[in-house]
Amino acid sequence: MTREITLSKAVNEAIAEEMRRDPAIVLLGEDVAEAGTPFKVLSGLVEEFGTDRVIDTPISEPGFMGIAVGAAMTGLRPIVDLMFGDFLYLVMDQLCNQAAKTHYMSGGKLKVPLVLRTNMGATRRSAAQHSQSLQALVAHIPGLKVAMPSSAYEAKGLLKTAIRDDNPVVIFEDKLMYNDKAPVPEEEYLIPFGKAHIKREGRDVTLVATSSMVQVAEQAAETLALEGISAEIVDPRTIVPLDEETILRSVRKTSRAIVIDEGHQSYGVTAEIAARISEKAFYHLDAPVIRMGAMDVPVPFSPALEDITVPTAAGVVENARRICRGELVHAA
Repeated sequence: MTREITLSKAVNEAIAEEMRRDPAIVLLGEDVAEAGTPFKVLSGLVEEFGTDRVIDTPISEPGFMGIAVGAAMTGLRPIVDLMFGDFLYLVMDQLCNQAAKTHYMSGGKLKVPLVLRTNMGATRRSAAQHSQSLQALVAHIPGLKVAMPSSAYEAKGLLKTAIRDDNPVVIFEDKLMYNDKAPVPEEEYLIPFGKAHIKREGRDVTLVATSSMVQVAEQAAETLALEGISAEIVDPRTIVPLDEETILRSVRKTSRAIVIDEGHQSYGVTAEIAARISEKAFYHLDAPVIRMGAMDVPVPFSPALEDITVPTAAGVVENARRICRGELVHAA
């Protein structure tokens, strides 16, 4: 049976169901218990599971991340709530030098079954230090898995998979999507990592989009359809592992590709996916692969400026028109 719930509710349900299933799961972070986080995603969990399992930490991201890594190495399965994705910089040593490398450095004897939940996304008027999309940073580190849900359905299924994984997983939720609703089954389900989803079938151009950029791609596809351009939308769901084959199969069919991600364009997710398409589907391409990421500037506080720093549906439409017309140009 399926009902429509918000992404926030889907995350809450996933954590509650997994904590009921496995007493080794603990949740820790700033304001996760009494406040339920600033976005109220975790409200009600402390009432059910108590303060021994839903743990409010001091304002010390390196400290509680280190605690979580040690707990994961010694038998618990921590879920770490990092209040804003921008705070990743504070936990990079614990995450990238410890959690990501422990299994390898121990010759497989140790594992770190840890989930780091955090958020991403601009256009919330939160300025440069609370609006970044930093998924490319952790995707660059071997030993970490990285998930990017695009709706409530993906958020619940991917989070449950992440919690059961014996490897450290970073899952990014777009903070602007917490109140967005989508159909979510009442029955238990998991979404496997490394399995992309074709959100919309098409024949003229492939739009590979992550997280909230899936909605941007869907808006663009509706506009393009009115002009006779058929866009196929691929949601990778996880960027590590990446379902390369589904993306390549789509591009071989359409012969054109636009990759859309809210992280900064330079050295980012769009560059990696575009490079793989160019390397492995080059002779199927009728146009260069276009990348669309955020401008390479700190996210402005000014609404008028902030709104133009990230990819938009109008921009996707214009780039799709260009490559379908045979105008061999790249996104600015």
